Amino acid sequence: MTTPLFDKVALIGIGLIGSSIALNIRERGLARETAIATRRPETLARARELSLGTSYHLDPAEAVDGADLVILCLPVGSCGAAAAAMAHKLKPGAIVSDVGSVKAAVVSAVQPHLPAHVHFVPGHPIAGTEQSGPDAGFKELFENRWTILTPLPETDEAATERLARFWRATGAMVETMTPEHHDLVLAIVSHVPHLIAYNIVGTAADLETVTQSEVIKFSASGFRDFTRIAASDPTMWRDIFLNNREAVLEMLARFSEDLASLQRAIRWGDGDSLFDLFSRTRTIRRSIVEAGQDTADANFGRQKPRKDAWDETGETVPGE
Repeated sequence: MTTPLFDKVALIGIGLIGSSIALNIRERGLARETAIATRRPETLARARELSLGTSYHLDPAEAVDGADLVILCLPVGSCGAAAAAMAHKLKPGAIVSDVGSVKAAVVSAVQPHLPAHVHFVPGHPIAGTEQSGPDAGFKELFENRWTILTPLPETDEAATERLARFWRATGAMVETMTPEHHDLVLAIVSHVPHLIAYNIVGTAADLETVTQSEVIKFSASGFRDFTRIAASDPTMWRDIFLNNREAVLEMLARFSEDLASLQRAIRWGDGDSLFDLFSRTRTIRRSIVEAGQDTADANFGRQKPRKDAWDETGETVPGE
């Protein structure tokens, strides 16, 4: 049996990411104890039914008592309050991390509450689906996916490496960078695409009455992929956009400029410009597949729909 990397891990929040971490801890033997905290009694009861932890708490301070590793698995807007509530129970030498898609704002919200005797190593596993809740987790979520750690200048390197080993044990690849650089990168590869998806699906919803339900009825795969993204957790994404507004607005400005150029090419029949753009973007897609971050299989590797496997987007999601 694998020697546990930690004696006790506390997971504050038990949605998709938290439950997937819990399953990795349980199935791979990464810790001797897993304390789970969440503010909703019904969610905590479901986590208990799924045997995701070894102890269950409504108070985050109770959960972190004696923990070697604490991971905030919460929307970024909730991390500061959680840190304040649990800080007095953090033991000396404990590692505190998170899974938020924004890092600079989390550092600003969490760091002031943490005692000097703990190690703060913010993190972000770039993995997920549009599903949420403790039932959404699965052990393979992090396999061959990147987890970014954004240690602060004063963060102990040994603590960062210990957390990196934990994430590698879940199957993830680990990279480190500054919080500010992380936020700029994620703005273009994740946040702006989600914003575009929310917008185009919202536009389609407005057109639904005009086209007499034909938008939904004749949805092609491109629009269906947008609806999958747009079905993501609204609280989480509201907090992401509000807490990474500068980087998102900068990337949106650049996107708007490029969109205007594309609009001009279509208006003036500039086929060469269109072909050049589409060729470049096709190359990027192939690079992503070659890097192992997606599959080249038809229909993005999705299984054929089963009558009993539809989710709220109208598609099946076979653990992507």
